[in-house]
Amino acid sequence: MFKELYPEINEFNSFMLETNSNHSIYVEQTGNSSGIPILFLHGGPGSGCNENHRRYFNPEEYRIILFDQRGCNRSISDRCENNNTTADILSDIEVIRKQLNIDKWVLFGGSWGATLALLYAEHHPKHVSGIILRGTFLAREEDMSWFIKDGVNKIYPDYWQEFLSIFSTREKDSLLDSMHSHIFSDNREIQAKAARAWSLWTGRVVTHCLEGEYHLDDDEDEEKLINDVKIEIHYAKNKYFINDNQIINNIKNISDVPIMIIHGENDITCLPESSRLLHKVLPDSKLFLVPNAGHLAGEPAITDALISATDKMITLINE
Repeated sequence: MFKELYPEINEFNSFMLETNSNHSIYVEQTGNSSGIPILFLHGGPGSGCNENHRRYFNPEEYRIILFDQRGCNRSISDRCENNNTTADILSDIEVIRKQLNIDKWVLFGGSWGATLALLYAEHHPKHVSGIILRGTFLAREEDMSWFIKDGVNKIYPDYWQEFLSIFSTREKDSLLDSMHSHIFSDNREIQAKAARAWSLWTGRVVTHCLEGEYHLDDDEDEEKLINDVKIEIHYAKNKYFINDNQIINNIKNISDVPIMIIHGENDITCLPESSRLLHKVLPDSKLFLVPNAGHLAGEPAITDALISATDKMITLINE
């Protein structure tokens, strides 16, 4: 019997964090204001938080902090890609910590959120009390190559050809550059077509372990779709604003804290190899490979593993 999400809960505090740029960042807190601080780091780049993301944590034990990254969801900006780098997000996280008067907190991140958790822990180790990761994304060149060059396209060749169909023969030689050119085009029709093609391709891959074929609704919010894909491609084209293999190279900077790594064995979005490597260089970490599960936190087996991890972390923090 799988563990299910904790009951729905409302925030007890929310605010807009002003930055020294064109971005205002949405931040909220739920749970126990005197509990163990834990920061939820959403994936993407380009997605955002929702009400269910509050529910991976025991609300009586945790002070749960969520925020929408620059240009995402409820955060506000005039141009989502301006002043939007990994360093900017890490700076926002540290400002949030200081503003909330938190000394140490647990980091909880999946996919791109796991990337941010690891980078933050390497930059600010003294402020991290524990780390829970899901579907680790190390943001290496080989990770992006798997997704948009030579890898998962061999698992879904028909879907891949459908994605490629929006590009000319010449554009296919440099897909990421071409995707960037399309999504940042001045032509709204070109933008929308690229956003739908990318979202359909990525959606089909990420839902690999779910029943039924993934599809985009005809009434999908076009503005949001374009915005989300803009941020994702902006980061991908700029190699996530970090050096290749930076996370692994700096892994010794992370403090000796409890670390739990959860990865679906059938994840074809972010391969389990990433979490295996991370566990190898962090030998005191706990690695949980979830059978018959993919990438999404909402898959029952992954949800079960995540809630087990957050429950266990309470014991580890209080020891």
